[in-house]
Amino acid sequence: MPVTRIRLELPERFQFSTQLEVRVSDLNYGNHLGNDGVLTLIHEARRRFLESLGLEEIGADGLGFVIADAAVVYRAQAFYGDRLRIEVAVGNFGSRGCDFYYRIAHVNDSRVVAEAKTGVVCFDFPAQKTMSFPAKVLAKLRDSVG
Repeated sequence: MPVTRIRLELPERFQFSTQLEVRVSDLNYGNHLGNDGVLTLIHEARRRFLESLGLEEIGADGLGFVIADAAVVYRAQAFYGDRLRIEVAVGNFGSRGCDFYYRIAHVNDSRVVAEAKTGVVCFDFPAQKTMSFPAKVLAKLRDSVG
C-alpha cells in the first residue's frame, strides 16, 4: 500500500514575514531542524504576527487560541545558525476558529524548508471551553487578509 502524503494549499499572499535563527534546541538527533523545532518556530512567528495586529494568543482576560491541528510538509533541511524567513497568513475563518499558514525558507537562497498549517480554536481558558471569536479579534484577523 502506497504512503499517502499530506498536501497543503497555501494562500497566494502571506500577510506577515519574520526572521528567526535555528537554535541548538531546535535540532534533532540528525543534527538538523527537528519536527518539534518547526512547531516552535511557527509558534513564535504566529505570536509575532498577532502582535503586529495588536492581538495576543492569550489576553489578560483569559481568552485566546488553542491549536486544534497541525500539518507540516518538509522540503529541505536547516541546520544550527541558519537564518530562516517565516511567512504567515491567516484564513478559512469559522465562528470559533481559523487556519494559520506558514512558509519557512532560508534567507540566503529562498530555498523552502517547510510549509505548514495550524488550525486554531478560540478558547476561554478560565471556563475551559471553546467560544466564538470576539468581534474585535475576528475583524483584525479578517482585515489583515486585505
